[in-house]
Amino acid sequence: MAAAVLPADWIKNWEKSGKNDFVQLCRSLSEKGQENVTFKDIQQALYELACHVIKGNLKQEQAAGVLTDIIDLREDMPSILADVFCVLDIETSCLEEKWKRDHFTQLVLSCLYLVSDTILKERLDPETLESLGLIKQSQQFNQKSVKIKTKLFYKQQKFNLLREENEGYAKLISELGQDLSGNITSDSILENIKSLIGCFNLDPNRVLDIILEIFQCRLDHDDFFVPLIDSYMGMCEPQTLCHILGFKFKFYQEPNGETPISLYRVAAVLLQHNLIDLEDLYVHLLPLDNSILEEHKKELIEAKQIVRKLTMVVLSSEKSEEKEKEKEKDEEKTEKAPDNQKLGLLEALLKIGDWLHAQSIMDQMPPFYATSHKPIALALCHLIHITIEPLYRRVGVPKGAKGSRTYFLNNKKAPKPAECFDDLRRDVFNMLCYLGPHLSHDPILLAKIVRLGKAFMKEFQTDPSKVDDKEKMEILFSCFLSITDQVLLPSLSVMDCNACMSEELWGMIRTFPYQYRYRLYGQWKNETYNNHPLLVKVKAQTFDRAKYIMKRLTKENVKPSGRQIGKLSHSNPAILFDYILSQIQKYDNLISPVVDSLKYLTSLNYDVLAYCIIEALANPEKEKIKHDDTTISTWLQSLASFCGAIFRKYPIELTGLLQYVANQLKAGKSFDLLILKEVVQKMAGIEITEEITMEQLEAMTGGEQLKAEGGYFGQIRNTKKSSQRLKDALLDHELALPLCLLMAQQRNGVVFQEGGEKHLKLVGKLYDQCHDTLVQFGGFLASNLSTEDYIKRVPSIDVLCNEYHTPHDAAFFLSRPMYAHHISSKYDELKKTEKGNKQQHKVHKYISSCEIVMAPVHEAVISLHPPKVWEDISPQFYATFWSLTMYDLAVPTSSYNREINKLRIQMKAIDDNPEMALNKKKKEKERCTALQDKLVEEEKKQSEHVARVLQRMKLEKDNWLLARSTKNETITKFLQLCIFPRCVFSSIDAVYCARFVELVHLQKTPNFSTLLCYDRVFSDIIYTVASCTENEASRYGRFLCCMLETVTKWHSDRGVYDKDCGSYPGFITILRASNFDGGNKADQLDYENFRHVVHKWHYKLTKASVHCLETGEYTHIRNILIVLTKILPWYPKVLNLGQALERRVQKICQEEKEKRPDLYALAMGYSGQLKSRKSFMVPENEFHHKDSPARNVLPSAVQNGPGAASQSATVLMNAAKPEESGAEDIEKLKEKSQSVMKVITKAANTTPKVITNNGSSSSNSKVIKEKEDKDKVGKEKEKDKKEKTPAAPQETKAPNKDGKDKMKEDRANKDEKLREVKEKTPKSDKEKEKMKKEEKSLKEEKSKAATTSTESKLAAEKEREKEPSRERDLFKESKLKESSKGGDKTAVAGSLKSPVPRIETSEPEREQKRRKIDTHSSPSHSSAVKDNLNEFKDSSTKHYTNHTTPPTSKSKEREVEKKEVDKSRERSREREKKEEKERKERKRDHSNSDREVNLESKRRKEENGTSGSSKHSKSESPSDSPRSNEKDRNKSKSSNKEKAEIMKSDKMEKSSSSSKKESRHDKEKSEKKEKRDSAGGKEEKKHHKSSDKHR
Repeated sequence: MAAAVLPADWIKNWEKSGKNDFVQLCRSLSEKGQENVTFKDIQQALYELACHVIKGNLKQEQAAGVLTDIIDLREDMPSILADVFCVLDIETSCLEEKWKRDHFTQLVLSCLYLVSDTILKERLDPETLESLGLIKQSQQFNQKSVKIKTKLFYKQQKFNLLREENEGYAKLISELGQDLSGNITSDSILENIKSLIGCFNLDPNRVLDIILEIFQCRLDHDDFFVPLIDSYMGMCEPQTLCHILGFKFKFYQEPNGETPISLYRVAAVLLQHNLIDLEDLYVHLLPLDNSILEEHKKELIEAKQIVRKLTMVVLSSEKSEEKEKEKEKDEEKTEKAPDNQKLGLLEALLKIGDWLHAQSIMDQMPPFYATSHKPIALALCHLIHITIEPLYRRVGVPKGAKGSRTYFLNNKKAPKPAECFDDLRRDVFNMLCYLGPHLSHDPILLAKIVRLGKAFMKEFQTDPSKVDDKEKMEILFSCFLSITDQVLLPSLSVMDCNACMSEELWGMIRTFPYQYRYRLYGQWKNETYNNHPLLVKVKAQTFDRAKYIMKRLTKENVKPSGRQIGKLSHSNPAILFDYILSQIQKYDNLISPVVDSLKYLTSLNYDVLAYCIIEALANPEKEKIKHDDTTISTWLQSLASFCGAIFRKYPIELTGLLQYVANQLKAGKSFDLLILKEVVQKMAGIEITEEITMEQLEAMTGGEQLKAEGGYFGQIRNTKKSSQRLKDALLDHELALPLCLLMAQQRNGVVFQEGGEKHLKLVGKLYDQCHDTLVQFGGFLASNLSTEDYIKRVPSIDVLCNEYHTPHDAAFFLSRPMYAHHISSKYDELKKTEKGNKQQHKVHKYISSCEIVMAPVHEAVISLHPPKVWEDISPQFYATFWSLTMYDLAVPTSSYNREINKLRIQMKAIDDNPEMALNKKKKEKERCTALQDKLVEEEKKQSEHVARVLQRMKLEKDNWLLARSTKNETITKFLQLCIFPRCVFSSIDAVYCARFVELVHLQKTPNFSTLLCYDRVFSDIIYTVASCTENEASRYGRFLCCMLETVTKWHSDRGVYDKDCGSYPGFITILRASNFDGGNKADQLDYENFRHVVHKWHYKLTKASVHCLETGEYTHIRNILIVLTKILPWYPKVLNLGQALERRVQKICQEEKEKRPDLYALAMGYSGQLKSRKSFMVPENEFHHKDSPARNVLPSAVQNGPGAASQSATVLMNAAKPEESGAEDIEKLKEKSQSVMKVITKAANTTPKVITNNGSSSSNSKVIKEKEDKDKVGKEKEKDKKEKTPAAPQETKAPNKDGKDKMKEDRANKDEKLREVKEKTPKSDKEKEKMKKEEKSLKEEKSKAATTSTESKLAAEKEREKEPSRERDLFKESKLKESSKGGDKTAVAGSLKSPVPRIETSEPEREQKRRKIDTHSSPSHSSAVKDNLNEFKDSSTKHYTNHTTPPTSKSKEREVEKKEVDKSRERSREREKKEEKERKERKRDHSNSDREVNLESKRRKEENGTSGSSKHSKSESPSDSPRSNEKDRNKSKSSNKEKAEIMKSDKMEKSSSSSKKESRHDKEKSEKKEKRDSAGGKEEKKHHKSSDKHR
């Protein structure tokens, strides 16, 4: 920098240019230096110049000359130069070169005239000064300077210190203590004080102290003393006043010292007027901040210890010790605490309104430490009172209230009073936050704040016009929320059971949305209590008290306990309810007393209770499933029950709970639907239970009044208000439809999403819960929402299904009330427009209104299913089925009568009661009369409605079922899309489905096969039952029960059957395809054959039940037991079926007793009921009383799957085929009567009908052609086949025993062949080939039967001539049975083509099946089958004898018969040997083949549309084989003696059914022996083997 400031060139050329350059430089630097205070550059220049002189580069004269030139450039240039000399003095004194020092001294000497001596004496060293000659001696100079400094700084001036001379102080005091009310000012007094100080030599500090003392005594003269002190401080140092105050505070810091309030007040006033700084004064105050913090921590620890003690279990011996320790501690605490000067000053500041300084003091302490002292809290409260007064007077004072006014502080520096809500943000909210829970010290202020909050919310909820206003209001709203959270609720906790305050607070909190309220409660309960030592103690005490009350709560002391709970809840509801709910979750018997005891709560408490319930439900630490993973936890069940009871009884807001359930459903969790279920049940009185009785169910199909009176378990009373509250909560927050849709969607979610890892039993329960709640909730909406509300919220059916993906059953369930509302409103409109009271007009208007309303629905439903569906059933039928209810179909007259009778009995009891007061009697009677009138009116209204609906259905029915494919397909779609989804939807829907089917039948609906429908329902129950949940099984059981009820009604009485079914199209047994133009009129199923079919259905039910019970699967067993229990009134009716079931159920009882107790309980329950029903069961022959051939169908019920062969088809084919197979033998007997000819011709005619109506006309025509082409060849083949068949089974009751054996052999042989085919061809292609072969053989046999019809007629006529007339009558009767049976069977066969011709089914095989079933608790009754076969035999002989024929010689007949018998026996023996070998081969893999057979049967059902399977066709009725034809043949050949035996048995049949059965049984026994002899016992072994395989 030296080079930069003073270059060496300048020194070299000093005289020439250097001097001028340096002067110029100094000028420029001095100009800069005016701006730069450090003068660094000019000092550097002078320093370098002096250095050059010292070094000898420049002469001192030259330097002195240039310095003289520049000395005037700045005023402070001499001082700068002195500084340079000072630095050089120090530097040169340290140098060894003395010449440099000499140069320096000479330079200074030459510059003495430039710098004054005084400055040099200040800056230079004394020794240098001595060498310069400025002082004489350096030592003397040093001594002198020390003395001067001592005099200046350490010698004290002697003032008058009061004790020396007090006159001046006395005058000072009198001056300050005079009356200040006149014109005396602080300035005049100050002048007097100055005079006194000067006159009496007073100490100024002492004077200031006295002024402060006088100020302490005259606190009301702030306006005088403050200016006086302010003026006086102008003469003192700033810190003096603070030090004097500090010394004053210090004086009172002795152990027992107490600082006077006046001193705090004076300090506060001085602070407020900024005469002293808080930071300066704060350090003089005690205690220290650290000790305050420690004290606060200690309080927290003590509070937690108290909590621990209260929660600990203390033994009685320890209690006394604890109490003594607590007493000692209390005594210690009562000792006077040391004075806290900081808090005293804080209180004084608050009292005078100095909020800023007060706030800064509080900030230096722990939170709420200052306000935890009551005086400070009250002082702050008072300040807030003053601040909010104008605003409170304007908006907060209730109408009619005056209230005491609060006067403002006479202090301009205090916070400004709030005039509007926005002013509250300035100071008030801040003050309240510092108060926290200690606002409880001033309940009046708490009430004022709450009222201001109410007024604000009222203003806030009205829409502000400006955006700015809106933003401000939002900020204010958040401030009020914060104040509620941090101040109002904690203060309520500390207050002592103030119910009024709780209600006042609720007035404000209720205006907050529930989300904000619950957030506040959550903070209050879970965080606030832990932040304050005081609240920690309060929480522990509340908890302790809650325990005390709950221990003593019983049903007997509900009132006193309720009052105690109420008191406790006013202040600390969250803590109390948390404990109560924890107890309820453990002990559900507490629910009732707790609900009753909560009647003393405030509105706020009820709201907090709702929050606590939701919090308990959402507790993530609690498992909602029991440890066994199969049931919902009991705590959740208890909470749900409590919810229902509490929300019904008390006016608690439901929105939060409903939204919680909706949110859980959104998250895919359905456990909490239990809550909704309970709430709706209790609040609306709508029960959902599967245990409902049939009487209750019947009542539920009536109007609302009947439902309330007879439909529920408990009497539903006073639900009007609670259901209204529930409705309002749902509508106000738009939760009604979302909840419905979420539940509908969640049903499948339970299975496919939620139920992944859960136990199947639990998944079923959750599914049921979800479904039941949906039904219950939908019922509530339908009955409580107004028409407009409902229609406005529920979208159309296509939107529900396609957009919201609602399952169809649920969508229609939600839409159904809407349609009913629409139709009724439209009907009322039409009635008003046209005046006409005729019933026809009314019906016409009703139908018109239905068409108007339902037309869009018919259009909408088309999109729900593929177009193919609408080929068979119309959208109108589909919509009609789904839109109607039981209310529309039937009037429960018996229920109405039952309830009316109850009311009459009640009225009579009221009259007879002498103890009842007259007024009460009158009221009760009026109530009963009113109810009775309502019920009568309701019944009348429903009757008219049902009549209209039935009329509408009558008009619509022709367009219902289109059946463009087949009737079988129509029924399939009807069951699949209508019946099955709806019959498991609810109990009433189950009844509805059964009644609807009956009604469709009774309406004579075209294309509706009642037989097919019932057959499908009863044949296919295994899969349906297995796929049901528990409640669905119960509902399905009800459906089956109602279906069986109808069937049993028809079965039990011929008259009823003829009336309801005789001429109805639903019982047509021959179903022709639309393109088939041949054949006679459709035949009706007669009564006897119907009984036959019913028995078959009973058998199928038994078979299915036994199968389910044997699976070992939990779901199968449970569901079938539930179904069986439901259908017990109508099934089992047959004794042996009941016994089979009983054995199997008994086995379940034994097996499941230890393993699965719930199954054991179900099985035991059913077993007991089954035993009690034994007296109502009848033997099989009585069940077949009028139609014993029906027995034949029993074994055919071995089918399990859907699409099982229709019973009617089986019956018909069974009836027809015996005559077919007999055709070949009749051909040999050309001499026989013509009656046989007619019979077989008829059979041949019916058989093509069966085949042509199988749903495919092409295959039908093929069958006929094949039959005609192969007529002759077929005869020969049929002969060969029959010669090869094994002996007939024992059931065949022909007079000729050899013939019987032969027939047995024929059937057994054919069955074995069939089995072999099945075993060898497991694949579907092989099955098809086998089926083709079987169909061929069937066609051939039928064609043979047709060709020989003429000859058989002749033979039959010949025999008929020999029979007496009585015998002819009997034959006619059995012929009728057989023809009706045949017709019936053909009906169903029209749409159910059997894959295996029933002609080929063997009688021995069926006998095996029966024995299998017997050994496996399955129904089988050989005696019954014998009866069936016997009757078949009788009927066939009747056919032969019913026509006149030319006579033939008996001897010829006998010879032919003997030959045939001998041949058949030989053939049977050969066949038996072959069979034995085949059986041994099959034995190894029979179980696999059984499975294959099952699969084959299912495939055939699907491919051919049949309900019969190859496996089960083996076990079809005994009349399904050529054996029965052989039976006819044998009869026609029988001798006169044998004919006489037949006549005897026929006479017995005619005289009495029992004697007829006995004779048949005798015959059967003899036949059995013969059969067993001929079969060589092999048949028996076969039965046992197959039964093992069946197992």
